[in-house]
Amino acid sequence: MWGRLRSTGTRFLRAKRTETDTGKDRRTHNLFEAAAVYVSARVEDDQEQLDEAAGWVSPEALSFGVSELACRAVVALARERDESPQTVARSLLGLPAA
Repeated sequence: MWGRLRSTGTRFLRAKRTETDTGKDRRTHNLFEAAAVYVSARVEDDQEQLDEAAGWVSPEALSFGVSELACRAVVALARERDESPQTVARSLLGLPAA
């Protein structure tokens, strides 16, 4: 299942790469970079950075990237805490244990 999700994500990543700035300095941002910057900007309440990151990729790609970042973060925390991903996710959201 994870292999299929990873390959789908990889295909999606390749399909959704975009370029910013039409000037001399062209920089390509991928959806994972956009997601990382977007989430970090939300944490820091930096509206300017939020807007910039949101413009790097399509809204659908950004949503996918943020979702993938959340999944990876929950898995990493679960391993670190030696708990299940469901327990960690519920804890992060302030939900009671299932």
